[in-house]
Amino acid sequence: MTLAPAVTWIKVEKPTFDLVGVVLGSFRLTGVLLLVALVLGLALGTGLVLSRRRRALPPLDDVSLHLDTRG
Repeated sequence: MTLAPAVTWIKVEKPTFDLVGVVLGSFRLTGVLLLVALVLGLALGTGLVLSRRRRALPPLDDVSLHLDTRG
């Protein structure tokens, strides 16, 4: 005579979709990406402005149009 294996039943809650959590998570991700883009944009813009100021041609005189220089 063979014995049937014992079966244990466990009650599991029905899964639910957390729409509020998804929306708040996407807002948080958007905020982080916005801050990263802002910081990188400010750093790049500041770097470009400073590098162009260093390379600026000295004025030849007060009324010169700098037609003889290449830039």
